[in-house]
Amino acid sequence: MTAMNAINQTAGAAAPAASEAARRTTRRTILATALGNGLEFFDFTVFSFFAALIGKLFFPVGSEVGALMLSLATFGVGFVARPLGSIVIGAYADRAGRKPALVLTVSLMALGTGTIGLAPTYATIGLAAPLLIVAGRLLQGFSAGGEVGAATALLMESGGAGRRGALVSWQMTSQGGAALAGALVAATLSGTLSHEALLAWGWRVPFLAGMLIGPVGFYLRRHLDDTLPAAQLEHEAHQAREARETHQAAPAVKCRQRMPMRQIVAGTMLVIGGTSTMYTIVFFLPSFLTLTLGMPAAVSLLAGCTAGLVLLVGSPFAGRLIDRVPRRKTLLYAVSIVSLSVLLPAFYAIRTWPSIYTVMAVVCVLIGLMTLSSPAAFVLILEALRPEIRATSLGVIYAFGVTVFGGFAQLIVSGLWRMSGSFYAPAWYVLACGLVSLAGLLLFRETDHVIA
Repeated sequence: MTAMNAINQTAGAAAPAASEAARRTTRRTILATALGNGLEFFDFTVFSFFAALIGKLFFPVGSEVGALMLSLATFGVGFVARPLGSIVIGAYADRAGRKPALVLTVSLMALGTGTIGLAPTYATIGLAAPLLIVAGRLLQGFSAGGEVGAATALLMESGGAGRRGALVSWQMTSQGGAALAGALVAATLSGTLSHEALLAWGWRVPFLAGMLIGPVGFYLRRHLDDTLPAAQLEHEAHQAREARETHQAAPAVKCRQRMPMRQIVAGTMLVIGGTSTMYTIVFFLPSFLTLTLGMPAAVSLLAGCTAGLVLLVGSPFAGRLIDRVPRRKTLLYAVSIVSLSVLLPAFYAIRTWPSIYTVMAVVCVLIGLMTLSSPAAFVLILEALRPEIRATSLGVIYAFGVTVFGGFAQLIVSGLWRMSGSFYAPAWYVLACGLVSLAGLLLFRETDHVIA
């Protein structure tokens, strides 16, 4: 009896220790993945903020407008490289594991960021200077394309069915925190340094800080627990169960599987709505309002900070909410309908009561609704993809959606506005993309290949 009591006491003491070890592993996983995701959005925000300065230093074409346009075009190069990165690094993550792929992406991201931060100007090395900036953006875009699929897959596979939304939500949380940090760092440098100091060295500071984050992310990711082997075993067990139920021989596990094209197309349609909302409302709308309503330039910074704060605070809540909803599609249908319904009234409010406070309220509502649906959309897509093609498929879905409907959003909306002359041109674009996403949601098959 005494021995039995001792065994029970030992088991009782071991359970909390195991639980604490699991929590530490989860926190380490979240931190390691968040650093890579955050570094991408930090660089994105900083490059946007200093685009005019970078254009002047690296693209001296005779006019400030021309230099700015070349700088923004270079910024867009990063989006063009995303699809290639999603395919190459995603396939690597599905073959070799999430961990080595994430080590690779954070290394490439830090290298690209450092290339931009350390690049000599055009006045120093001539044409090699803009080529270095382009190379840095290509590296950033290529690594970002592979980052999303591998990192989000690892987050979801790290927890059970009741925690998938909460874990995946950290992808958006890190993006919001990084965008907010990038905007605040850029604003602080612009507010405290003279224009000459900014041109000489100030604009480089955030890029060099991002480069230094790389080694930290590399170290943390090297010590991650990979989730791919466990996911593959779950898939094999699921195949065996299906075979027993249908009285068939268990199929041999294939090394590679074809990507499900219906799910890829429907998934890409599904992410278009959120992408167009983010890039149009946060990155295009402030400049648009300055041109049309004469709002101060400060509205750009405030819109970026507001969106970052909403993502940072709202994403964990949205992740926990989706874990309590039986079906992912139910929440997504509800949020999509509300988002489409409030879009035109939101623009009407800005035009009727043009103020920074109105813009901030609109950003809060529209980005808040996007934040509410993002974890549900990611989990819905990830659950429907088999482990051996999960990282590649999600990477392709996200990369093509962001490249076309996010990276080119400002160009598309500007064209619509010039052709129509309508103040509601940005709203019509986001509304059209939202309807495409709703159609994608209808087409997407809700299944669960995680079996956890």
